[in-house]
Amino acid sequence: MQGKSQNEKRMIASLQGDEEDFYPNAASDEAQVLARIAENVKENLRLLGENPEREGLLRTPERVAKALMYLTSGYRCNPREILLSAVFHEKYDEMVLVKDIEVFSMCEHHMLPFFGKAHVAYIPNGKIVGLSKIPRVVDVYARRLQVQERMTQEIRDIIEEVLEPKGVAVVIEAKHLCMIMRGVEKQNSITTTSAMSGEFLKNSATRSEFMRLIKSFN
Repeated sequence: MQGKSQNEKRMIASLQGDEEDFYPNAASDEAQVLARIAENVKENLRLLGENPEREGLLRTPERVAKALMYLTSGYRCNPREILLSAVFHEKYDEMVLVKDIEVFSMCEHHMLPFFGKAHVAYIPNGKIVGLSKIPRVVDVYARRLQVQERMTQEIRDIIEEVLEPKGVAVVIEAKHLCMIMRGVEKQNSITTTSAMSGEFLKNSATRSEFMRLIKSFN
């Protein structure tokens, strides 16, 4: 903690939850990163013409730092390990679909949120995965600075790599705040992306079944 300002020390202690009586050698690496982010947020508030010392903004830099770390926590997770933790050998060979998975991510161009739903399907080829792992993998890629197109492909690719299925299909439908509250300001616009492989690409009947299923009961 040597060389750090008292404000940085206070922020580190606060982010660790022991602001009232902290010990200088207790700060973790993550807390130090959070403190640096918070300091930069505080400076940005000044540049915007605000007073970061006023009551309403006093803890804002720390809250923003925590929020940013959470919203980018996918960088510190391994989607391959998540899938491998629950792979089972089964003879089931029909489509497996997990749909309406809530997605919250951050556009890498403006660092504004985009949100919506993901629909993920695969056709097993001797291996299935625990159903909860598919939404977890979606979260890993969503909790990064992203573009929707790349995220859709990344989800498809990791499932294909780990499960080696007969095919994978991913569709994401999302609203982007960078299009809603700035720029073109189109409040009702929805962006849809898809990434498919194997039977979903080669077989139009399989693809049609997937598209029908993700629209049913909505």
